[in-house]
Formats: sequence, structure tokens, C-alpha cells
Amino acid sequence: MSLSPLDNRLHQGLLGDPVIAALLGEEAELAAMIRVESALARVEMRLGFVPRAAGEALVEGLARAVLDPAELAAGIARDGIIPPAFVTALRAQLPKEAGAWLHWGMTSQDLTDLALVLRLREILQILDRRLAALIRRLIDLAVAHRGTLCLARTRMQAAAPTLFGLKAAQWLAPLIRHRERLAEMRPRLLVVQMGGAAGNLSVFGDEAIAVMDGLADELSLARAEPWHKGRDRLIECGQWLAMIAGSLGTLGGDLAMLAQSEVAEVGFAGAGGSSTLPQKQNPVLAEILQSLARYAAGEAGALHQAGLHLNERDGAAWTLEWLTLPPLIAATGAALLRADEALAALRVDSARMCANIEATRGLVLAEAASFALAHHMPRPEATALVKKAVEATLGSDRSLLNHLAEATDAPVDWPAVGSAQAVVAPARALLDRLVARAEANLRAA
Repeated sequence: MSLSPLDNRLHQGLLGDPVIAALLGEEAELAAMIRVESALARVEMRLGFVPRAAGEALVEGLARAVLDPAELAAGIARDGIIPPAFVTALRAQLPKEAGAWLHWGMTSQDLTDLALVLRLREILQILDRRLAALIRRLIDLAVAHRGTLCLARTRMQAAAPTLFGLKAAQWLAPLIRHRERLAEMRPRLLVVQMGGAAGNLSVFGDEAIAVMDGLADELSLARAEPWHKGRDRLIECGQWLAMIAGSLGTLGGDLAMLAQSEVAEVGFAGAGGSSTLPQKQNPVLAEILQSLARYAAGEAGALHQAGLHLNERDGAAWTLEWLTLPPLIAATGAALLRADEALAALRVDSARMCANIEATRGLVLAEAASFALAHHMPRPEATALVKKAVEATLGSDRSLLNHLAEATDAPVDWPAVGSAQAVVAPARALLDRLVARAEANLRAA
């Protein structure tokens, strides 16, 4: 049974991400904890804290250990955390002389956080690959529509002609920055956690730093001081996840608007149907991207609440972190999958885009007209003249440029002003620049 559409079988193809879900699942968490305990045993053997024979038996026993999550449930309910029941269950499977050295000097938060960091390392690799693949799709879309005219819309109103390729490049731009942020974040996030019971490594004496750094090296993590109460690393990760989901939600929102029946500039192969309206072609994937973005934003806010971590350890804040970060990860993973599916299914109607520009009767060339007139009169006068012509156009079936040509004898080349391709020349330069940045980002990875 599942309480969340993020991981139930009914919604798996809509909101699910089985690969990420597996890494967030109980089996993966317990396996990561065993890996941490094994690494700690190896480090402590090298430094002389654990006798070699017992340490080798401990490492061998951990490699064979199998834990049933259900058998740990009662202990977790009692203790509020996994490690006490986990350690007890492991010791029952180990030789007595080896089990006595299990978890030596480590505290529950060390173990739990390290198991999370190890899985985050894998998760970030997956998400980065998906970001790169999505960037490639958007590069291809932008280049394919480098000459496709469409309407730019501001505040839900037709604004000016632009290129559909530039719209695609603008969807692409934040994804480049998200990959750059990931490269900056990894050294801060993928670090060791080893502080002992009170975060001061007191049981290790003069070898405390050696144990902490040795464990980092053994797990191929960056060295760091204990961060039991400093949850900024995980909050930063959560914000990064929410920003990705938000960028994809913007993509979904734009696609949904473009797919409206009245606009009809894009559609989706295999679009969703209705139980009662046979004509419906619902933009399901575009809608889901918006839903996941809003959900991720809410979870990111809750994660900030978990950052209020009191004293050396705060059970309430820590529990809230477990409730918020995993679904935030899952939602972002699902958003990347759905965005890829949406772009794969996208169908662009360039003829409809041109028809929608023509339907404005030149009103979307008002800015271009005012600047053309400004070469022959003060700009305020040019703007006033264009506004008057706009009013006349709205009250007739004639074009804006026809009204302007009659309203002024300024020597403006009105056919040139009416050429939307001339208006969008800078858009093409912007598109090319963004595509070049994206290509460089992919090459650098």
C-alpha cells in the first residue's frame, strides 16, 4: 500500500520514478548503512582501534548480512530512529567477537546521514544525466526552429513576433545553470559525517581527526567536520531540486498555453483523452510538470523548517527532514522524466504560429513601428501616433501599418517594418548564443 501517488502503481507512469524510488527505499537505505559500517571497521582496523582478526570477521560478516525491514519496525517505533534496531539485528548475525566492535565510536546520526549522502551521490549522477539529455533535446528543438516565427506573449497578451527556437532556448537556459550549480554543490554536499555522540569525537582521543578523515577517504567522500546540526548542505540540495522542478514547471506551463484550442501552436502525440468528450487532446504531461513544480516548492519550504536544528541534535527537525527531502527528490526525478517525454511527443505547428501573427493585423509590430517613426520625430510623438493607430486598428478590419501609412508622411519603409523576419534578427543571435553555451556545458561535463 502507498499513501502517495509518487510511488504507487496506479500513478507510476504519471508521477513515478522507479529508479529514484529504489534508491530512496528501505532496502537501499539499509544496504548503504551496512556499507558505512564496513568502511568504519576498515578504518578503525588500520588505526588500531579494532583488533585485526575481529575487524576482518566484522567486514566479512557485514558482506553477508541480510536484514528484514519489517523486523526492525518495532525498534524504530520505540527509538525514533533506525540505527539502534539496525545495530542489534546486525550483531545477531555476526560472530560475537566481531559484533562487539560494530558501530564503534559512531552515533546514529553519523550512520543515517552517511547512508543518505551515499545514495544522494548516485541520485545526483542520475539527475545530472537526465538534465544533460534534456538540454540536448532542447538544443535540437531550438536549432530546428531557428527560423520559425511565433508570437511572444507577455502577461497573457500578444506582444511581438519572436522565434520559437528562442522560446526553446529560454527553456534551456536555466537547465544549464542547474548543471553548473550541481558542480558547485557537490563538494559541499557529498561529505563525510562523523562526529560521535555529541559531535566532538571524544571517544577517539588524539586519533579523532584521523578516524573522521579516514572514513571520508574510505567512502570516497570529501573531508568535513561534523555537521549534525548544520543542515544547510541538505537544504541547499533541496532548493536545487525545487529550482529544477520549477524550471520544468515553467516549460510545462508554456506548452499547456500553446496547446490551448484557441492557440493550437503545439500538440502532443498520444495526448490525453476524456471519459466523455471524444474531441479532447489534454496536455497531460505539461500539466503534470506544473503540478510537480508546485509540489516541490512546498516541500522545499518545509525542508527549511527542518533547518531549525536545536542543540547538538534535534529529533523533531531531523524527522521533518526525512518526511520532506525524499519526496522532493522523487518529484524532481519524475519531473525530469515527464519533461523528456513531453518534448519527445511535442508537435510544433509553424503554420498556425504564422496564422496567429497574421491574425493580429500588425498590432504586434507596434513597437517596431514606434521605433521606426522615432528616426523621424521625437519618440514620445512617435509612440502617441502609434497608440492612436492601434485604437483605429482595433475598431476596423484594416492593419496597423495601413493606418500608420495614412496618418503620417514620415518616410518610413512600412513594408520593411512589416517584415517579421527583420524584427526577429536579434532573437536569432540570442538563440545562437544560448545554444553555444549549452553545447559548451555538455562538452565540459
